[in-house]
This record gives sequence, structure tokens and C-alpha cells, in this order.
Amino acid sequence: MAHEGTIAYIEDIARHEGERVVIRGWLHARRSSGRIHFLTIRDGSGFIQAVMSKAAVDEPSFLRADHLTQETALIVSGTVRADGRAPGGFELDVAALEVVGESADYPITPKEHGVDYLMDRRHLWIRSERQSAVLRVRAEVVSAVRAFFDDRGFVLADAPIFTPAACEGTTTLFPVRYFDDATAYLTQSGQLYNEANAMALGRVYCFGPTFRAEKSKTRRHLSEFWMVEPEVAYATLDDIVELAEDLVVSVVARVLERRQPELRRLERDTSKLELVRKPFPRITYDEAVAILNGKGQRFEWGGDFGAPDETLLASAFERPVAVTHYPSAVKAFYMEPAPGRPEVALCVDVLAPEGYGEIIGGSQRIADYDLLVRRIQEHGLPPEAFQWYLDLRRYGSVPHGGFGMGIERVVAWICGLDHLREAIPYPRTLNRLYP
Repeated sequence: MAHEGTIAYIEDIARHEGERVVIRGWLHARRSSGRIHFLTIRDGSGFIQAVMSKAAVDEPSFLRADHLTQETALIVSGTVRADGRAPGGFELDVAALEVVGESADYPITPKEHGVDYLMDRRHLWIRSERQSAVLRVRAEVVSAVRAFFDDRGFVLADAPIFTPAACEGTTTLFPVRYFDDATAYLTQSGQLYNEANAMALGRVYCFGPTFRAEKSKTRRHLSEFWMVEPEVAYATLDDIVELAEDLVVSVVARVLERRQPELRRLERDTSKLELVRKPFPRITYDEAVAILNGKGQRFEWGGDFGAPDETLLASAFERPVAVTHYPSAVKAFYMEPAPGRPEVALCVDVLAPEGYGEIIGGSQRIADYDLLVRRIQEHGLPPEAFQWYLDLRRYGSVPHGGFGMGIERVVAWICGLDHLREAIPYPRTLNRLYP
């Protein structure tokens, strides 16, 4: 069937008011009222209501529309009409309809389904309005992150996914058989390689998937997730905190500017996101411990914060809070100790409000060769695997630092999700490797 009109995407429909257009997509929902069919159509870019009047189309098309099933692939053409009652402000008056692909017994219906049922059908669940909105926000977050660093003169220098050793030990890494029965590991961070890149290129970032083999079932953990990691030569802890703050503010502002329809679909209270402005509150680990104890959460100095601790801490602030100077004993081997107080590290965790916890972790890195050698030994790491990393301290070592920001945690916070599994197209968790 030949369709008259301009091929259009639903997200651009406002540009075509009064015009004849062709929309290629799928049937999301259908209801009828006598001589009118109301078809909700999605095309990947958005959703629109298409109104098919019996008087406006031929009888075979009208009868066919009365039996269309959910997720049938179809092409419709008609005239775009403004309607303030419509969710997107526009509707389509249908003049012609063509079925492209049948859909029988679609397994995800408007009724309630359990999470496991939906996750087993994740490849179909992402077609829903809510999940589509989340993934569009995710795409905006990724785009905003890249734009932030690119516009500031950072060089994208991605790190390898196969690594010979771990940043923080191998207990939480996935081993992979490499050639000649050698063992490699899926990376948990690109940081060490990024430090080398920074010594060559000054300001760099890597952006890709990372893997953690922690056997955790919490809503804040995934086995595979995406992380952006900037690294800056000559940077101090203060420089890193400021960079992290600027990044978060920039990303949230861009999502608020460009993804209002998706945030409305998710019923997100954007007034809380609008509070995300500079400067962020900055507190030390010592002050954080005092806050926890003051709120009745018994916490002993020297331990790392768990999810309940982070939630309680962040609840004291209406925007993200930067917590610095954690005990060196609970942090990675490469973190620079604080001058005059070696038991704490020059590090920072940025905690998101509303119970979403850590979204950024970073530090100033150890620049001294001898100290780094000692730290590698103290952590029981194989020195031979880190000779190349030690070279960075042998040949022109400088103060430097960086951080990692987990994309799924940021997406979950911005979207107001209960679990990270909805913040990535196909989540990998302790008990999920399908689909």
C-alpha cells in the first residue's frame, strides 16, 4: 500500500501540525467507541493517539483495525491535529492503515506482572512507556557526559576490558581464560590505564562497561555496568571534587532541559532535581561519622559506610553531598594519604540524595614510587603485574587524580527508580544472565 505524506517520527510531530504524515511503528493499545477506533501507536521515538473514523477510511481498513492485537507492526498515514487533551498535545487523524507484521498473544499485557516475569521478557518489556522513558533518559545522560568532557578539552582514551590484574584485588573480578591457558580478568575499572593516558594526554576520560563479581543482591548492584572515569594530570583532591560537582550539575541540567516528557511519564518530582546546583555540601568522613551518631545510627570510626549509612547521611542535605578523607584502610591501595594524617586518604565519594547513595568515587593518586610499592605489598597484590603502573612513578611522576561515575546509579536517581535493573537495557545480576 502506498501512503501519502511525509515520513515522520512521533517525537517530531509538533513540526507537522496540519500536514499529512506517515508513521511507521507498532500498536501499543487499542480501544473502540462505535464508529471510531482509538489506536495508541509507538515508533520508538514516542507515543501518539491515532483516531480512525469509519467515515474517513475504507470499510476493510476499519474492520481490520477492530481486530488489531497489541504490538502489531503497522504503518498509518493521516493528518496531524493539535489537541490539548492528548498526552503529547497532538493526535493523528488516520486516512490509511497497513499491517506490516502480526503479533499474536503478546505476553506483556496491561495487567500487573511480577518483576521476574517481566525480567525474563526484558527484550519485550523495554517497549513499554515507562521502560522506554528510562532508556531515553539514560541515552541523554550518556550524551551529556560525553559532551561535558569533550567540551572541556578532555581526550577520550578508552581502557582495555581484558586486564592481567585488578585495581583492588581479584576477589570481585570475573576470570576469563586467555590464550595458552593464561588467566585474564574482566575489568572492574579503567583507572590504572587512564592514569597512564593522563601522563600522555593531560586530561582524559574512558567510558565503557565494567564488571564486578560481588555476590550482592541489593538494589544498588549490577554485575555489569557502565562507568565514566576522568583522570587529570597535576590535579589535587579539590580539583577532583570540583570536577565531579560540575559534571553532576551539568548532567542533571541537561536531562531537565531535554527530557521533560520522559520525566513526566516516570512521574518524577523534578523539583528535587532542580535543587542540584553548585556548590554541593562538603563534609569529611569524621564529620559524617558525627552526623550518623547524632542521628542515632551507631557507627564506629574506621568502617566503611553501608547503604543505610549513606542514605541517612544524604538525607541531611537536599542536594548531593561530597564526603572526603575516608580511612585509608577501607580504600584502594593507590590513594594518596593526607599530609600529616596518613591514616586517611585524599579521596571523595559523592552521595546522591533521596536514598540513592554513592554515584561517584575518586581520589588523588599516590605519586611517590616507594610508597606505592609498599601499598601494593600491603594489599597482597602481585608486584610483577604492576611494573608498568610503577613506571608512571619512575618517569616524571606528578600529582594527579580522577574518579568514576556509575551511569546506572545516576540514571536510577534522576528517574526515581527503585532498582538499578531498570537503568540498563539488559541487566546482569547475581541470578540473572537471561535474556
